[in-house]
Amino acid sequence: MHVSDECKLKFLELKAKRNYRFIVFKIDEKAQQVTIDMVGNPEETYDGFTKCMPENECRYAVYDFDFTTPENCQKSKIFFIAWSPDSSRVRSKMLYASSKDRFKRELDGIQVELQATDPSEMSLDIIKGRVNL
Repeated sequence: MHVSDECKLKFLELKAKRNYRFIVFKIDEKAQQVTIDMVGNPEETYDGFTKCMPENECRYAVYDFDFTTPENCQKSKIFFIAWSPDSSRVRSKMLYASSKDRFKRELDGIQVELQATDPSEMSLDIIKGRVNL
């Protein structure tokens, strides 16, 4: 599975310049490559991000989560989310599962990984739990 240069470039912009709140990626099965599905501007909320995930199709996503620690420090963690709803095609789920690790290696700087098959598995409470808030 090939990863388009645009995917790597946008991820670097999210990581270094914080130009985006999130990036949603999809696999173009015909071209056998991962491409950008959509990007969210820095003001986008987590709720807005979750609404971008298709109901019946798999996706990969990265989300830049800002939070304040109990010691009152501003921090941020980059989440990698593998979205694979139960209602998506079996072939699609297999393709995303088998390509995930290779794709993730292309994105240097991921701090937390999350696997989700329905919206409740990537709720804001779960995100906060993964950063120990």
